[in-house]
Amino acid sequence: MKFDDLKAEAYEANMQLPALGLVLFTFGNASAIDRDKGIFAIKPSGVPYADLRPDDMVLVDLEGKVVSGRLRPSSDTETHAVLYRQWSTLGGIVHTHSTYATSWAQTQLDIPILGTTHADHLTVDIPCAPVMDDEMIQGNYEHETGFQILNDFKRRDYLPEEVEMVLVANHAPFTWGKTVAKAVYNSAVLEQIAQMAWIAHSVRPDVPRLKDALIRKHYERKHGKNAYYGQE
Repeated sequence: MKFDDLKAEAYEANMQLPALGLVLFTFGNASAIDRDKGIFAIKPSGVPYADLRPDDMVLVDLEGKVVSGRLRPSSDTETHAVLYRQWSTLGGIVHTHSTYATSWAQTQLDIPILGTTHADHLTVDIPCAPVMDDEMIQGNYEHETGFQILNDFKRRDYLPEEVEMVLVANHAPFTWGKTVAKAVYNSAVLEQIAQMAWIAHSVRPDVPRLKDALIRKHYERKHGKNAYYGQE
């Protein structure tokens, strides 16, 4: 079971993470899924990015069990598996410990929508899923991390197709998309928004939220039915 194209897709996504300054050493992972086969490819655990090769990607089923690969998969594999099982529109998932997004996660706060860069991608604050309770922590931690995200989205009535990023309190960010390339893009966008929000709060602690009219305008011009950003 080779799945060379799937492995190559996951490998390229993983290699983008250090190139974009989103990971240090082995602090992150990306996965890409073949929905027809019910298999995803993910980075092996603890392998430095400089040492990675496409064939090092591990193939895993939707229960998080290895089906092919000589290396142990990422320790976050079960989180990916939970999200893939529950959200059928996901084609790729990225997890990083990027500096500013992780710093926000450590505050246990949502990232407020302050400017039009944020509104170009979302109409809501970037959610921070709450701190996990002790029972979940002491159980199957990575599995429960997936449900921590799912439960927070259910509580907020958010759709994963509309909000493609989340912080996990005291942990770090996860992003996703229809493709793993879009998940990588979302990770980079999340880090940029987190950095700008952090700076804005440093300059002005009582910085106001972006007004609703600007939120709607900037989101709709890129994503609405009459969108006019970019090329046809």
